[in-house]
Amino acid sequence: MEAGTVAEALPGNVSGDVVDSLPGRSLKTRTSEARKSAERGRKRETFGRFKLKQLKQAVRHETECLTAATGRVRDYLARHRCTALDRALYAIGDGHGNAAAISVVRVGFPKKSDATGCEKVEEVQGSGDLKPLGAAALGLAGFSFSGHHYDSRIDKRTLVIAEAETVAGHLDVGTLDALAEVSVWFPRL
Repeated sequence: MEAGTVAEALPGNVSGDVVDSLPGRSLKTRTSEARKSAERGRKRETFGRFKLKQLKQAVRHETECLTAATGRVRDYLARHRCTALDRALYAIGDGHGNAAAISVVRVGFPKKSDATGCEKVEEVQGSGDLKPLGAAALGLAGFSFSGHHYDSRIDKRTLVIAEAETVAGHLDVGTLDALAEVSVWFPRL
């Protein structure tokens, strides 16, 4: 994505007003503290643990899962009815032009075993996907999720999937992985 386009789409990412809520702490400590914040639904605090701030968000609640799935994941959903699909997309940045997008997808099922089965199919790279909301939902273009910075978990009868990807500048691999790891703990969107 071109820098000018990102700056226009995410104007709050060039102000430099991000506060480090854990100065001098390691990524492991930041991740642990961010998970606690995420579990409480405190997104601002969660991102602040990584010296980042939320710039934009888009959330969509749906009941149709097949249209949002591809490959073997779609095949699985054709045999195992989903009860709800919630997708969220967050743009976050450090206030110095470095930005990432985080996708969180929650798929509800009638039984926990259905959610677990879907997770087993979805976590295999190249098996298909539960598509994140498109970048256009945040006014961004020119990036897609690679699946390299990914985490998932089962929350009762719900499969929760999170992915993170750089959209501008540079965020290190460890931070992107940690962002996905903590974002799966956000409560219902």
